[in-house]
Amino acid sequence: MTIRKAQQEVDQWIRTTGVRYFSELTNMTILTEEVGELARIMARTYGDQSFREADTKRDLADEMADVLWVLICLANQTGVDLTEALQKNFEKKNSRDAQRHQNNDKLK
Repeated sequence: MTIRKAQQEVDQWIRTTGVRYFSELTNMTILTEEVGELARIMARTYGDQSFREADTKRDLADEMADVLWVLICLANQTGVDLTEALQKNFEKKNSRDAQRHQNNDKLK
């Protein structure tokens, strides 16, 4: 699935099954919550924190998909074409960081 197709499918789902979008502020708050849930799994899986009983049933991929879903909702609501935005972001990084990382001794 392309990013553009994902944006279209999320929009279709929201308009039919979800009835309507939440407000942008509500979705921003939901995004923050979803990132927090992802961070909790990451900290317990790859960091030093141990799992609690409630965390053992969490699915890393599902949490990442939740983050992506809400980000797509926000993009749709604000008129952002994520495909175009990501392409422009690559261009920015390629011109800005072309030699920066290559010349960073900490990364060698």
